Amino acid sequence: MQSFRSEIENPVVEQDIIELEKKIRLFNEGSITDESFRSLRLARGIYGQRQPGVQMIRIKLPYGKVTSNQLLRISDVSDRFSTGRLHITTRQDIQIHYVSIDDTPELWSQLEQDDVTLREACGNTVRNVTASETAGIDVNEPFDVTPYAHAAFQFFLRNPICQEMGRKFKMSFSSSDADTALSYIHDLGFIPKIKDGERGFRVLLGGGLGSQPRSADLIYEFLPTYKVIPLIESVLRIFDRHGERARRMKARMKFLIKDEGLEKFLELVEAEQKALSNQEVHIEVKDEAIKLSNVAIPEVHIEDEDAYNSWRALNVIPQKQDGLYAIGIKVKLGDFYTDKARKLAALIKDYAADELRFSLRQNILIRHVKEELLPFFYQELKALDFVATGYNATTDITACPGTDTCNLGIASSTGMADELEKVLYSEYPQYINNQDIAIKISGCMNACGQHNMAHIGFQGMSIRTKDKLVAPAVQVLLGGGVLGNGEGRFSDKVIKLPSKRGPQALRLILDDFETNGNPGESFLEYYDRRDGQKYFYNFLVTLSDTENLQPSDFIDWGNKEEYKQEVGVGECAGVVIDLVATLLLEAKEKLEKAEEVYGSTTKWADAIYLAYTASVNAAKALLLSEDVKTNSQANIIGLFDETFIASNKITLDTNSSFSDFIYEINKNEPTKEFATTYINQTKAFFNTIDVFRTRELVYANN
Repeated sequence: MQSFRSEIENPVVEQDIIELEKKIRLFNEGSITDESFRSLRLARGIYGQRQPGVQMIRIKLPYGKVTSNQLLRISDVSDRFSTGRLHITTRQDIQIHYVSIDDTPELWSQLEQDDVTLREACGNTVRNVTASETAGIDVNEPFDVTPYAHAAFQFFLRNPICQEMGRKFKMSFSSSDADTALSYIHDLGFIPKIKDGERGFRVLLGGGLGSQPRSADLIYEFLPTYKVIPLIESVLRIFDRHGERARRMKARMKFLIKDEGLEKFLELVEAEQKALSNQEVHIEVKDEAIKLSNVAIPEVHIEDEDAYNSWRALNVIPQKQDGLYAIGIKVKLGDFYTDKARKLAALIKDYAADELRFSLRQNILIRHVKEELLPFFYQELKALDFVATGYNATTDITACPGTDTCNLGIASSTGMADELEKVLYSEYPQYINNQDIAIKISGCMNACGQHNMAHIGFQGMSIRTKDKLVAPAVQVLLGGGVLGNGEGRFSDKVIKLPSKRGPQALRLILDDFETNGNPGESFLEYYDRRDGQKYFYNFLVTLSDTENLQPSDFIDWGNKEEYKQEVGVGECAGVVIDLVATLLLEAKEKLEKAEEVYGSTTKWADAIYLAYTASVNAAKALLLSEDVKTNSQANIIGLFDETFIASNKITLDTNSSFSDFIYEINKNEPTKEFATTYINQTKAFFNTIDVFRTRELVYANN
């Protein structure tokens, strides 16, 4: 595992990989616990699989952009360390499965040679920054949001303020009012606007899916682009400090906003402005010409002109750049293999502009193709079985991996999706190219398949019979969808039924829509007019009867053995580390990192925040030693004063409260002078608690 060190040019990245390698070795030796190792590996894109002894690796691809070299590099690591299968996620990442933990440092180092990272792809971090796959080519966009999405990705990668939050944090940038990046379900969503000739964004805050979906609140009708990074930073600081940490299911930002109230939350955000590393961040936007290949146009003979014309009408998108087109590739369930990936890489390098983007619907979009090259692309993609029509249509079903590989999967989402697609293609061909209805499936309530924002959604569950037998089941949800400009609606939970009856439920829903829908009426209009939830429950209820289950009903889609509900421990948001000694050790590591940053850069805000986090973690460790339960950083700060300072168990060198010392962070600008003072005060605080902890341990042992 040493070979990568000479291949990594960026010393920060190299140190990151070396640290991972070191922690893997310590874990294998039994020197650190799984709990203390888990947080670090998750923040490096390494996620435990349902199958023991192997990992899922999530490759972080900002806004889904990939060049030919990057796609080849991803293919190389998948072939070498995994199975050659690539899975596109609903956040525009790529996942590979069945990877040995010992191989991850080398795998990561190989990816970094083409500027591809694993860092913060999982865990309690800022997850992949997503954007409309048509950003930069959308005929309706006010401007290209790509540079702003990229700036957000770069600014917060490895940023100290978002490394160990209570939960994950998600952002999106839509290309236009159509809001194809789904701002209303994100912690922060941005929709581009132009006001008086100036670029800016409509900003939404606090959305989310999961078991309790919440629509994001509008906080700015127009925010200038140079205020985007400062806003994100201040929101993250407040989320880090006040967000829930003990109750994982209540730790997303949407719950913090609900508890605090939007007005109070925004007051906290405003009060944090002084501490920001930058009051304004002007993002450089270069209007560079698209570099197209100049190779000769190959001669092509199209045998089936009707099929070609249908493909061109349904899968080819005119770009805002004259004469250029984007090609949508429907990727079934987001899964494809490296043999096809390599041929795609050659195509975009030799005949396009060396770029494709993975979409939020688990598809591929090739960009910047000359019109005269469309027949050639059709021929080449047809050879790869990549010309199926239905891109972004009803037949383009979104599904998470479910019980295939995920610890949290309850029922098979991929098996269900496969069966529903067969029903649509064979029985409802009119929906092959219908984009009015979206079908989405998740294997559990966490909504990685976005089932609760679908027109027709299915959530994996289990169901018990009167004989206490357990069968795979699904919750049917109806009536969700994107409305545009930051607005959307969530699906209603209609009925729970055995999984094997899911296809029949779909048939009944579509048949009723075909029979009773008015001409030109959308599915959502029809759903509302038919009295929604109650109406659909009434004609689906017969499918929920568990008195007449057949033996096949106890076997989930895509499986041969009888269903067993086996739900593991989810790692989507990491685990809170509650060991006193481990917390103190990690707190001291953070203080050392603060001193390192202070001595080697001018990033005073980063050094200050690392010192702040070190103090809070140390305070938490002492509170745990007193069996005092905590649930947020703000709670830790208050309880430390109450438990140790007010009782005179601990006296700080500053003769002040812990909160007075710690909250200096948002009362001062991040200058070198303040960083010097704050780090020195933090070191003094550590000396004080070391003395206290030593005295307490001696007393306890006597």
